[in-house]
Amino acid sequence: MKVTISRDIVFEEGEKWDWKSTTEETKHDILDWGEAYEQTYNQGEESEDEAALNEDEGNHENDETISNDAAASQDQTDDDTNSSDDVISDVAALPTRIRRTPAYLEDYTSGEGLSDNESGPRKVGSQIRKLDTSGPLIGHLKLTRCSSDIGLPNNPTRAELLPATVSSGKQHLPPFASPSTESEVMAKNATLICVPIMGETIGKMALDIQKAKLNGADLVEIRLDSLTTFNAHQDLNTFIQQHNSLPLLFTYRPTWEGGKYDGDENQRLDALRLAMQLGADYIDIELKVAHEFYDSIRGKTFNKTKVIVSSHNYQHTPSVEDLGDLVARIQATGADIVKIATTAVEITDVAHMFQIMVHSQVPFIGLVMGDRGLISRVLCAKFGGYLTFGTLESGVVSAPGQPTLKDLLHLYNFKQLRPETKVYGIIGKPVSHSKSPKLFNEAFKTVGFDGVYVFLLVDDLANFLRTYSSTDFVGFSVTIPHKESALKCCDEVDPVAKSIGAVNCIVRRPTDGKLIGYNTDYVGAISAIEDGLRGKLKSSGTDVSPLAGKLFVVIGAGGAGKALAYGAKEKGARIVIANRTYDRARELADVIGGDALALSDLDSYHPEDGMVLANTTSIGMQPKVDETPISKHALKYYSLVFDAVYTPKITRLLKEAEESGVTIVEGMEMFIGQAYEQYEKYTGLPAPKQLFRKIMENY
Repeated sequence: MKVTISRDIVFEEGEKWDWKSTTEETKHDILDWGEAYEQTYNQGEESEDEAALNEDEGNHENDETISNDAAASQDQTDDDTNSSDDVISDVAALPTRIRRTPAYLEDYTSGEGLSDNESGPRKVGSQIRKLDTSGPLIGHLKLTRCSSDIGLPNNPTRAELLPATVSSGKQHLPPFASPSTESEVMAKNATLICVPIMGETIGKMALDIQKAKLNGADLVEIRLDSLTTFNAHQDLNTFIQQHNSLPLLFTYRPTWEGGKYDGDENQRLDALRLAMQLGADYIDIELKVAHEFYDSIRGKTFNKTKVIVSSHNYQHTPSVEDLGDLVARIQATGADIVKIATTAVEITDVAHMFQIMVHSQVPFIGLVMGDRGLISRVLCAKFGGYLTFGTLESGVVSAPGQPTLKDLLHLYNFKQLRPETKVYGIIGKPVSHSKSPKLFNEAFKTVGFDGVYVFLLVDDLANFLRTYSSTDFVGFSVTIPHKESALKCCDEVDPVAKSIGAVNCIVRRPTDGKLIGYNTDYVGAISAIEDGLRGKLKSSGTDVSPLAGKLFVVIGAGGAGKALAYGAKEKGARIVIANRTYDRARELADVIGGDALALSDLDSYHPEDGMVLANTTSIGMQPKVDETPISKHALKYYSLVFDAVYTPKITRLLKEAEESGVTIVEGMEMFIGQAYEQYEKYTGLPAPKQLFRKIMENY
């Protein structure tokens, strides 16, 4: 039997191969061949070769492997010491097995490490471990040299094995059908979407399972603890025999781990054992009882069921080192799949989970709960998570911060996210009201751009940018309250943004990773205001701005206020800044060259008719839609009113201005206008302006 790796590399079965004397170019060819082979590997069914390999899994004494030293040479990032007689024999095994034994191994079954020196096995949990592909090559193995994985320092080498890995001689594969074409292989990731089913009755759960299937879920989690009444034998049989249109994960969560079950513990575990006996696809067992549970099933065979061993932390997210220790403890139980859910105190906590995820040696579910942890539920598809959770309905969640199935599939284009996908996002506090993810993700999908745009609820901007510092995190829109602090966080600032004193767009330069700050806020708003005035004046002239000589009242002295004041000043308007804090209004007015006013005095301020009013604060934004920065009776002195708030589309301010016969300009005009320039800076492509307007028609 011949094995062809490249045009110049062909081996006969049984031929001895001296790895050390192989040229670096040939080594790369071999690794590239392995990667290419993986792309066509049928993950749904085992071949005869694979079945044979699985029969002798764990029998490492008889396996042909690359030695420790040879693996170090192969990776180019390990030690340079090599044995002179390192060989690979039986090269015919290569199509289904590429062995890479790392420089140290651990006994995850017993949880015991042998030593703590660099050349020997490391103590279990002492650090994130190197990848050990001791079986068929599964997923995408790629060794890269970089300063960090996701921005954290002192991490010079990254090894990614996505979407699944092999550990301890056991093959772990997500239950999904292999893509039928090469384009589908490249387009879709293997991270599953699981819908939690939490009905109070079997009938309600059965309906929800069908809804989940129709809406694109990969599997469902049956939360047995949510049932009002539960007969283990009868109800489990009903699920597995009658309602198995999707793979079923059974979870019976006790109150001490955040669930609803507070009954007898033995009955709870009996139910999960029964689910295994009946052929459940997955069960979830808490780490606290995992050893006891495994002891109770020792010697029994459950061919179908994969066991998820889970740990939940509802207070915070531990350090990377502590998470690594926790992974090792869960692996030591014998878990098929490791699940860790923590809580985000800050969005930077999610980086700890990503660090664990990209280095995991077993299928790994890593989720960070809460609004600040949302990106963990989306970007796990990029970093190799086994699954994420998506709810059928908004607000009906099994853990804090879960997105809907619909949003995962259609807002974030979840199935198209890959390791190479670039990340963009809207930074703010609050941020959930923003329409930017809808606009950019739909545009990315339509034009075929490999990017995802996410909500980023950020407390400390400088800390966020330090943490997510890799070139995978490409660009950020910046909104309240971070526009001014963004100016100080950038390595370079565009002159216009510097003049305004605020940044609403940050782009990471790919050549050196430096952050460049821009301000695109004022362009769309000023143009729309000018168009509104021209329409009112029935003038089409473009030589002189209709803002020239106008008294332009800006409500707010933050980043957006600075931008509009700057833009209007450039057009020849006279500027007045009204702000709740007069000193801030005075400070901006002095910089721009205008007057200042306390917001409480705005109702009585009418030195002339035909003024222009621009609200740049969050007053009137959802959910406080009944608020307005100025009384209706004072609006009659203005010829045009603009509101930067676009949720809702027509604010109380705009509604009352229109009722007073005043021309209005919606905040959506500013939103779309500033997005044009941001899109071009992010992608290097011309902004699809008609597409942008079409996307936002329904908002």
